[in-house]
Amino acid sequence: MDERTANQTDAVPNAATQAADVREEANEQETLTKIKERETHERTPTSSEKSLTRKERASVAEHGHLSALTVYSIILREGENELKRPNMSLWWSGVAAGIGISTSVLVEGILRANLGAEHPYLTLIESLGYTFGFVLVILCRLQLFTENTITVVLPVLAEPTRRRFYCVARLWGIVLVANLVGTFLTAAFSLYGGILSVRTLAAILAISRHVAELTPSAAFLHAIPSGFLIAALVWMLPSAKGSEVLVIVMFTWLIAVGGFTHVIAGSNEIFTLVLHGEITLFSGLVYHVLPVLIGNILGGSGLFAMLAYGQVHEEM
Repeated sequence: MDERTANQTDAVPNAATQAADVREEANEQETLTKIKERETHERTPTSSEKSLTRKERASVAEHGHLSALTVYSIILREGENELKRPNMSLWWSGVAAGIGISTSVLVEGILRANLGAEHPYLTLIESLGYTFGFVLVILCRLQLFTENTITVVLPVLAEPTRRRFYCVARLWGIVLVANLVGTFLTAAFSLYGGILSVRTLAAILAISRHVAELTPSAAFLHAIPSGFLIAALVWMLPSAKGSEVLVIVMFTWLIAVGGFTHVIAGSNEIFTLVLHGEITLFSGLVYHVLPVLIGNILGGSGLFAMLAYGQVHEEM
């Protein structure tokens, strides 16, 4: 009786293992079928391509757009590489990104100081200054928190294991704190370094006060589109093909001119007011930085990353 029960108990995990193997084999077969279908489609010329020479067909293929699955695979690979980076590498890259992104506020201040607060197109022109920091940070491949709301989230969506959740939390925590340290140091240097003219410093303070006027709920709502646009920017860069600067300028200018909020660039403005004695550090972090942080994550990870994953999930 005991031997029969033991045999039945052993049969249960064996049956479960066999069922799992069957499912895995079926998934692999389905993936291979999808690959063959795409390869067949690529090799089959369209009605117009049948009239082209081999060289002309090659030119058509060369000028074709990257597929959504290809872009997803590129960003997924980048995300997996980022999750493996050492803590100190993430830290110093994050500090550098915080310093670099502060260039946006600096150039905005310089433009406002030279154009004057009464210029009829001040917002449109001044917002171009906002793009400088993003061009610097993205092309230098520095660790900016809002870029990682999509890059390192895709590996988790592809394989939601406890280990990957931990790696994302580790990266987000290090990069966020490092970015804030960088913007704080830059704000302190701008105020007390004696390198800025009185007019430029006054313009930076005016820009910062405008950001601080937003209520926590307004800051949160304005941060959602910003997070979405930054994630979309990351998604577009593999297809930019030499137009990366233009793409970065277009969409970060849209963030600025639309009055949307970005947690890292905005933290420089908040820290400037804190160091100038206009608000406390607690209120700056809790009522301004935190709501924007949540909104950026929701827009980048909650909206765009999920949509990006959803559009290719059935093709994998």
